[in-house]
Amino acid sequence: MEPMKSDMTTLSEINVTPFVDVMLVLLIIFMVTAPMLFQGVDVDLPDANAKNNIELSKEELVLSVTKDRKIFLNKVPVTLDELPGKLEKLASDRKGENLFLRSDKDVPYGFVVRIMAMARSAGITRLGMVTEEEQEGQRK
Repeated sequence: MEPMKSDMTTLSEINVTPFVDVMLVLLIIFMVTAPMLFQGVDVDLPDANAKNNIELSKEELVLSVTKDRKIFLNKVPVTLDELPGKLEKLASDRKGENLFLRSDKDVPYGFVVRIMAMARSAGITRLGMVTEEEQEGQRK
């Protein structure tokens, strides 16, 4: 008896079709879910070297944050706990008016964003950032 010859040979190439299919599915999942992951406050920050800064009148609403994180609403001190209630009242009383945020440059970014989020959730839709004109020689 003669030994049987096997017609089977080993496959030395990798089939990449299943790999490509899985990658395309993952790409589609990422493209659909990525926009839902980013949430934040939409703000157009003013140019720091703008020549014409906003001239504030006495009637404008100004929210100020000092270096030591003290909050003032038109020069009246407000605690962080009182701020959402005050902002909601202002939003309902003065619909469509601007609220200008003036913050010390040494205040942490996260604290300023937290205050901006409070303003947004209170119903304030128009938030402006107040800056000072950059002086010659201050640029680093």
